[in-house]
Amino acid sequence: MNVPTAPAGGHPDLGPLAELSARGIHAPSIQALARDQSPFARPTPTWTRHLAPGVVLTARPIDLSDDSLTNAYTLTIDLDRAGCRPISSPGGFHLRRRVTGPTVAAVSGAFAYISDDPTYQPAEPCLDLAVRDHTFASLPTVTKPTLLLHHGRPAVRTLAATGTLTVAGHPHSWTGSKDPSPYPSPPGHLTVFGAANCHIRYRDDPRTGFRRDVDREANTTPRDPAVLDCVVSPAPTGARITALHPGGGADLFAGAYVLRAHRPWPTHLVTNAPVRITAVDTLSTSDIESALSLGPSAADAATGRTAAWDQSLGTSPFRPNVRYARTLLALDCRQLTLTVLDGAPLAPSFQGVTVQETADLCARAGQDPATVFHLDGGQTSKIAYRQGHGPADAVGNLHYLRWPHQEHEAFRWQGLDGRRLHSALQITPNEESS
Repeated sequence: MNVPTAPAGGHPDLGPLAELSARGIHAPSIQALARDQSPFARPTPTWTRHLAPGVVLTARPIDLSDDSLTNAYTLTIDLDRAGCRPISSPGGFHLRRRVTGPTVAAVSGAFAYISDDPTYQPAEPCLDLAVRDHTFASLPTVTKPTLLLHHGRPAVRTLAATGTLTVAGHPHSWTGSKDPSPYPSPPGHLTVFGAANCHIRYRDDPRTGFRRDVDREANTTPRDPAVLDCVVSPAPTGARITALHPGGGADLFAGAYVLRAHRPWPTHLVTNAPVRITAVDTLSTSDIESALSLGPSAADAATGRTAAWDQSLGTSPFRPNVRYARTLLALDCRQLTLTVLDGAPLAPSFQGVTVQETADLCARAGQDPATVFHLDGGQTSKIAYRQGHGPADAVGNLHYLRWPHQEHEAFRWQGLDGRRLHSALQITPNEESS
């Protein structure tokens, strides 16, 4: 879409206002959108766009109760003609930047750590399991559904937070810290902690409404004189133990994850010892190319079975009767469906959907809510795409503003790029279908 931009030397809000106006969204000013996002509460026109063989994006408005609405943007992928790859990065990226080369679309990915304190961030922001290019960036602390690229094909599977690994060549079993440990524990058994053990807190902010962060002093593994906590960090030659904490108290954000051993702990648990993950649940790691832990199913969220996610997300997005934008994933045989149910938090009639409305909409579309899973929603929900040889465009969360870091700094519209993400799903046509 070619949109007029602000003249050279003009006010920086003029270009964004013109961009929004060209999309039928008429806002009095960008700064006003920090208080009132009702200009986004408009039904989308119904349309269908064929992005590549086997990759179709559709848009349609959906009426909800109490005169509210959402707009549904659905990306349908025929996995015989196109592939889906979970990707992640600790440094983060904007979604549209991932729609390059043969990639025709990208969708916001798994839940990640989000805080408004830039000075204290985790070394690995992905929550629970994240695998990129056969490298295990983080391990699960609790049993969760997972999207895997397994033997070259996408698969959704609930993985128990258990497995095996080696430290300096010595084999160990491990269990996530939020799952019950085996009793009695095998000799040398390890417990996994990570960023998903953090507790997000919300505090009032006079300008932006709230601020999210964690209490640094409390953001550690539990203290216990009978344990040794080993911080594991990535390195060019593979993951290694980079710090030891006898008695616990390891910073949850210091490395990719923390391995806890109980007395008598093995003598090979020392700094610089190499760590290699060999299995997760019953899957050999050699068969897993990439992976991301998913959110709860639509059915589980509607019935409140969300404890595995709540503490690390702060104010749970799965509370009953609270509307949020949602991103959903469903894998049915050889078809992958990714849907954004859009909403803006400061638009009273356009705030997204509740968890029950989500489950009902899935059922209405012929999907079993137990097999539809949440990806990161809220102000992260977005689909970026390219049609033909034009530049990448985006749908979902066009209201997104970059918050000011300084007291007198202005809000800036960042609706097309959206929030900086740490993971996404990348859609690329098969070569034979191109």
